[in-house]
Amino acid sequence: MKWRIIGPETWNAAMNAALDEACMEFVGNGGQPTVRFYEWSPSAVVIGYFQKIHDEVDVELCRQKGIDIVRRISGGGAMYLDTHGEVTYSLIAPQHMMPNNINECYRLICQHVIDALAAIGINTEFKPINDITSDGKKISGNALTRANGSTMVHGTLLYDLNLEDMFKVLKVGGEKISDKGIKSAEERVTCVKNIINIEKQHVKKALFDAFSSGKDIERTAWTEEELKRARELANIKYKNDEWTFRR
Repeated sequence: MKWRIIGPETWNAAMNAALDEACMEFVGNGGQPTVRFYEWSPSAVVIGYFQKIHDEVDVELCRQKGIDIVRRISGGGAMYLDTHGEVTYSLIAPQHMMPNNINECYRLICQHVIDALAAIGINTEFKPINDITSDGKKISGNALTRANGSTMVHGTLLYDLNLEDMFKVLKVGGEKISDKGIKSAEERVTCVKNIINIEKQHVKKALFDAFSSGKDIERTAWTEEELKRARELANIKYKNDEWTFRR
């Protein structure tokens, strides 16, 4: 089956979440399996479906700083997605094309990221259930959901890391914005720029090549129907406080 690859592209948080859901509907209704690469403008906090927002996020500070907040349809933890610091990817395929076992789904998709990083000289490994680490430090996190006859695994590769901003907007394990707190985080989390001096465009190219490998692909754009559906979902769901603050 021919795959399509969309992006890299940049949207606000509501549209990024909405495009993922619209794509799941498209794929579940017989559309092509899809890989998309995207970034965030403005910066955003994305929380997992099951999380309680006020336990995870300083909502008022996000509003003051113009940082989007969105609740995604997949589980997992809250993430701060800096406009300049992340490359995000989603792979969406019919359920019959993906392993039934969730761990194997994660392993399959994370291998693409591991291969991409190896191509630019960074050695990493899959850390079950859904992380990728370099020298024991997390460099990528992933989440999964199944709906509408399709499976989606999406994740973020940390290209750069602004720990101070992350600590300000996320309630990270009760740690404080201090030298000690940041040092503790630096022992657990890393990013591409901490390991190798490389332009972001080259990282994107490596990801594109890795996700394309072994697939019959075409590089394309969203259909008008998908964009219409995504804008509808963004307005009625992802920008709606009833969804965002449901927990």
